Amino acid sequence: MYTRNVSMKLKVNSAKEFTQTLENEVIPVPRKQKGFKDEITLIAPERNDAVAISFWDRKEDAEAYNREKYQEVLKTLSKVVEGTPKVESFEVANSTSHQIAARAA
Repeated sequence: MYTRNVSMKLKVNSAKEFTQTLENEVIPVPRKQKGFKDEITLIAPERNDAVAISFWDRKEDAEAYNREKYQEVLKTLSKVVEGTPKVESFEVANSTSHQIAARAA
């Protein structure tokens, strides 16, 4: 399993609108993509920070989403996010909620 971690700076006092935008306009996009498993979003409204972690079956699935749909998502989020979000990718070592075991080296 693979993740895309997106760190972003929210516009001042936009945490509620950010959450609504995620639920109604953003999360439906990856749900339609091959290999998408889950999305977890964390916000720190007092700092105007947010982190979105999406889970994918394979690295290739996450990369396809990045190429084909991510620009659309960025455009949608531009009303509540300042600047350009930082995207990082990780292989999942373990997860209690996804019942994933670390891959043998």
